Amino acid sequence: MEQFASNLKKRAAELGISNSEAGRRAGLSERRYGNYIANSREPDLATVVRIAKVLETTPNKLLSFGEDTNDPEPIERQRIRAAIRVLLPDDLETVAIMVEALASKRYKSVE
Repeated sequence: MEQFASNLKKRAAELGISNSEAGRRAGLSERRYGNYIANSREPDLATVVRIAKVLETTPNKLLSFGEDTNDPEPIERQRIRAAIRVLLPDDLETVAIMVEALASKRYKSVE
């Protein structure tokens, strides 16, 4: 499971979040997630699935099974999706307004 621990750290870094934030988003205590990062404990399958969802990846990739190195989606979109999962409805409304404003500005500059 050493590769799993390495993949957890790598994926959190790719998303621009700390390991403790990844654990928090997965609903795990800092200590429990730290055990996975330190490779001192192994999670059950349900926990691996929960962590994969938070890290916008698959359990197979975290466990290095059939790893596909060509991710078709840009990391920025993956980071946005990972962050959106923890926002409250009011926050999502604010984000939607901001994105719409940015898209509108970008569209006008292309015309």
